[in-house]
Amino acid sequence: MAATPVPTEGVDAVTEILNDVTSSAENPVSDVLNEVAESTGLGGILHHLTGMTLSHFLFLVVLAAVCLLVIQLVQRFVKRVLERGTVEKSLHAFIRATVKILLWFLFILIMASALGIDVTSLVAVLSVAGLAVSLAVQGILSNLAGGLQVLTSKAFKVGDYIETNSVSGTVAEIGMAHTKLTTIDNKVIYIPNSEIASAKILNYNPQARRRVDLVFSASYDDPTAKVVGAIRGVVEAHPKALQDPVPFVRLSAFQDSCVQYTVRVWCETEDYWDLYYDLLEQVRDAFDAQGITMTYPHMNIHIQKN
Repeated sequence: MAATPVPTEGVDAVTEILNDVTSSAENPVSDVLNEVAESTGLGGILHHLTGMTLSHFLFLVVLAAVCLLVIQLVQRFVKRVLERGTVEKSLHAFIRATVKILLWFLFILIMASALGIDVTSLVAVLSVAGLAVSLAVQGILSNLAGGLQVLTSKAFKVGDYIETNSVSGTVAEIGMAHTKLTTIDNKVIYIPNSEIASAKILNYNPQARRRVDLVFSASYDDPTAKVVGAIRGVVEAHPKALQDPVPFVRLSAFQDSCVQYTVRVWCETEDYWDLYYDLLEQVRDAFDAQGITMTYPHMNIHIQKN
């Protein structure tokens, strides 16, 4: 039986319609992809990958290996310098992380340049992205900058007793975002570094010696030499009171109901509070033993009969 010929008019019409649909649907997508590839440098990568020779491939492998080796050597060098230097230990981790990020950023730029990517466009895109991120985390970056300022200025260190922002305590930790203080009653206070970096800090520990300042009061009826002698005897007998510089014990003011005597005694920093409270207790006992009256505000009323 002879085969029936298929009409070609219908087939040609369907083929033409499919070609029109395909061209109209694919051309815009291909145009967009081409624009993205040209703007980001991906076109250069595809061109290099498709037309890469063996020598160029080996060059990229050697370049990547050398860059990775340099990254490792620089990181070890930075770690060794930090361990031998005088930089605050709390700052070591941040410095190493920063150096690592910079090295990897340079590695990406070098490899991108070797692959034919426009590095200037890539840097511009990363700069815009970095600006957007920095604006979003402005508070965190402020605390981070404050932490760097605290660590580099060395206003205090872990273990120091400081007073700042109406709070006081022993520095337990200097973090990148907060500084942790432990109070005398064992409370923990977290202060943002952005606040502590701009605050007035009173550090009680940097100096090896501190001076204890006290004021005692005695009656007008007690002789000055007797009161000064009683106080000086207590100071000279205390083992933690330094005799060089010589302790200062002098009459300092005349009040309404008493005479004030100022005492200034030097001691080692770690002995400050022991000497402070010992002098308060022992001077009162000495006054009682020698009959010296420690007065307080009072008023004497005299009644006279006509």
